[in-house]
This record gives sequence, C-alpha cells and structure tokens, in this order.
Amino acid sequence: MDWPIAEVARMSGVTARTLRHYDETGLLPPARIGANGHRSYEEHQLLRLQQILVLRALGVGLPEIGRILSEQVDEVDALRGHHRRLLAERDRLDALAGTVSRTIAELEQSRKDDRPMAINRPENLFEGVTPSHYEDTMRDYPELAEAVGRRAATMSQADADTAHRERTAQMIRLAELMVAGHPVDADPAQAEIDTQYRALTELRAVSAEEYRAIGRSIIDNETWRAAYEAIAPGLAGYQCDAMEAYAATRLS
Repeated sequence: MDWPIAEVARMSGVTARTLRHYDETGLLPPARIGANGHRSYEEHQLLRLQQILVLRALGVGLPEIGRILSEQVDEVDALRGHHRRLLAERDRLDALAGTVSRTIAELEQSRKDDRPMAINRPENLFEGVTPSHYEDTMRDYPELAEAVGRRAATMSQADADTAHRERTAQMIRLAELMVAGHPVDADPAQAEIDTQYRALTELRAVSAEEYRAIGRSIIDNETWRAAYEAIAPGLAGYQCDAMEAYAATRLS
C-alpha cells in the first residue's frame, strides 16, 4: 500500500513542503514520483519518517539525522536507541515541569506578599531547559536552521548555558507582561520581541515572512508550544501574536 504526500502530511503533522525538502536533501526520498510529479510513500518511508520526527523531537539537527540513519542497519535496534533517547527526554521534561512549578509557586507567593521574587538558587530556574528545540521552530527554513546549528556548534558550554538562561528569562518576562495585561503591540512587549529579533539576525538576516512563519511554528510545533504553555497558559499565542505585530510594524 502507498500513500500520497498529502495523506502522509496529514497523518504525520509535517507539512508537504517539509516532506519535499526531506526528499531534496536525500533524507526521505518517496517510494515513487508519478508522471504528474506527485510523490507517494510506502510503509518503509513512513517508518523512516517516524525516526526522523523522533530525532527532531529530541533536538537532533537534520545533518546529524542523515548521518544516524545512514549508519543504521536494523530498524528494531534503531528504535531501541530512539526509545532510550525518549526516556531520557521524559526525564528532562519531568525536570522542566518541576522547575516551572517551583517558579510559579515562588512568583505567586511573592505577589501575595507584595515583594520581589527571591531566588535562593538561580540555577534552579533552568533545570531541564535545553536549546536544542529552538532550531525545530525553523525547520521549514533550512538555511536559517543551519545558521542556528552552526552557531550552536561553535559555542562553549558556558556560552550555551548563558544563552539558554537568557532565552528562558525572556519567556518568563514575556509571560509577566501577558499576565499584567499588556497588549502584544504595546511598547513593553515589542521591546522584548525586538531583543529576540536582533539576537536572531546576528546569525542571518530574517525577512518579515520568515519571522511570521517562525512565530506561527511556536503554536504549530507541539514541543515548542508545550514549553511556552508550561510557563504560562496562552504564552505561545501571545508570543506568536507579538511577533506578528513586530513583523507588521517594523519589518514590512
């Protein structure tokens, strides 16, 4: 049995554009391409796509995924390896959930007492937070994702840790603005978005269209959306809308 690209996109949640990109890079060629140019996939390709998406969910970049898949011989052994990675990721998410839970409790208590939040161990804010999922929001823009990957590869562990902490701190600041009732196009929210945009353009120029797409992917990508929603319900949509407002007023 085979499935057309539209059906594979529907089943997997991956856009047809991404599937075509996987074909063009040799990562996931279809079983066949018809005379009309339509791609179709068989069970083998679906299993390979599952492996690709599992590895993407674990934060592995496309070049590394290609290397991993090219070295695999037995699919069962490969799935066992993916299963081990997923268990490790589950542990990381458990740690992240605990981190967010503690932060919520401390923020609520500080507001109740009408005092600034006191952090006895600042490093606890970042348990379970890793940057590897950031690149996933850009998978439909391979050149931008590659630039992010190159930057990550050249960073020392200390630099990476600093970047992770700042990114998480940005998310928390944006959540505080949302909870305080600031509109997405208001100056405080747009100042945060401007900081994020300028950091991104240090890697590569980013067009308004690309920036809008990255914003939408924060909602469309389950892993990334969950990271935002764990900090504050509605934060993924608030971030997306704030990026849309920024693109409309400053990039168009």
